[in-house]
Amino acid sequence: MKTLTPLEASLWLTLCGRALDNRSPRPILGDAMADRIVRETGYDHRELHLTPSAALNIAHRAKKLDEVAGRFLAAHPGAVGLDLGAGLDSRALRLTLPPTADWYDVDLPGVIAARRELLPEAATHHDIAADLTTSAWLDALPRDRPAVIVADGLIAFLSERELIALLDRLVGHFPGGEIAFNGYSPFAVWAQRHHPVGRSIAGLTKFPGFDDPHVPEHWNPRLGLVKEILCTREPEVADFPPVLRLVTRLAAHSAALSRKGNVVLHYRF
Repeated sequence: MKTLTPLEASLWLTLCGRALDNRSPRPILGDAMADRIVRETGYDHRELHLTPSAALNIAHRAKKLDEVAGRFLAAHPGAVGLDLGAGLDSRALRLTLPPTADWYDVDLPGVIAARRELLPEAATHHDIAADLTTSAWLDALPRDRPAVIVADGLIAFLSERELIALLDRLVGHFPGGEIAFNGYSPFAVWAQRHHPVGRSIAGLTKFPGFDDPHVPEHWNPRLGLVKEILCTREPEVADFPPVLRLVTRLAAHSAALSRKGNVVLHYRF
C-alpha cells in the first residue's frame, strides 16, 4: 500500500477502533473485515492510544449508521447509498443491500487506491476518488433516485462552511433521502484535541462543534431532524463492560451529558 497523506491516514483511527471491537469478548459491531485488514497490513494500532472504551464507541456509532442505512434501503430498495469519507470501511458488506440498490464509497484518491488493494471487489466496485469539498464528483451519481448518506468521522475534518456547502450540494442533487453522521459537541471537539486518542489527527480537525441537533435545519430548509441518537440510551449499552455500562447509564439520564460523548444525528430531506 502506498504512503498516505496525513489526512488520508486518519482512516486508521476508525478502522482500528472497529478492529479492536471485533477482538473483544462481546463485540458491538463485529467488523471482521476491519480486523483482517489491520492484521494483514501489520499496522501498529498502539500508536493511536485507543482505549477499549474509545474502540467500543467507534464501533457503536458505526452500528448506528449501519442501522440508518439498512432501514432506508429496506424501505427504498431502488435507492442510492453513499458513504462519505469511507476510509477502509466495508459497510456495504455489513448491510444486506437489495439487488436494485447502488452503494458508493467516496474518499480521497490515496484512500480509494488502498480500498482497491485491501478490500474485496464486492466492496469497491462503486468507489469514487474525490475531495468532498469540491462538487464535480457528484456528476457520477444518479439524480433521480432517493439516497441514504452516511459519514463516520468526516465532519471533524471540515470547517462549518465546508460542511454547510457539502450538505447543500447533496440535498440539491437528490430528490429526497436521509443523511446521518456522528455529531461533535464543542466539548467533544475540545476533548478530541486534548486526549491521547486524538493525537493522530491533531492539527487536521477543523469543525467547531454544536450541541443543538436542530442547528443543521437552519443551514438548509430541506433538512429535518429525524432523531438525535444519544448512544448512552441505545440497547447496546447492556453489552458494555460493567464499569463502562454503569457510567454510561448514569450519563443517559442527562441529554446534556450524553451529547458530550457519542452521538449520531439523523436527518431527512
